[in-house]
Amino acid sequence: MRTSKTSIAGFSRASVAKLAFAALLSLSLGGCLGYDGELQHGYVADERLLEQVKVGSSAEQVLVVLGTPSTTSTVGGSAWYYISQRATQTLAFQQPNIVERRIFSVYFDKNKKVERIANYGLQDGQVFDFVSRTTPTAGAESSFISNAMKNLLRF
Repeated sequence: MRTSKTSIAGFSRASVAKLAFAALLSLSLGGCLGYDGELQHGYVADERLLEQVKVGSSAEQVLVVLGTPSTTSTVGGSAWYYISQRATQTLAFQQPNIVERRIFSVYFDKNKKVERIANYGLQDGQVFDFVSRTTPTAGAESSFISNAMKNLLRF
């Protein structure tokens, strides 16, 4: 006569349940292997490419070197913005810790030649231009960049 405690190949039901639970747990945690915790959003900036953009270059040259911008200025498209953010996360579902935010801006004159270049980031909680080493003054450009820095996590 067979007892109700035996199951597959002579193992007890409790042993089979524990084995199934262990297999399920290992499969669910298997997705965490290889997780490096580094998140990159937006434009991935290569410093060598950024250095190739010079004042006087044409818009076509900038497009070939840097690619399509993340966004452009709303009035006339006289400025192109390449937006990026780097964050770290120790666990996959944890809130990310923002390490760096950058907006590389290329400003054009009426002939579509590069007039000015700016590389905005955050320094001590303020928007800061790493090219000219200045903080932008109040105005439409500053408002756009400040808002982009604040809302970068939302995309």
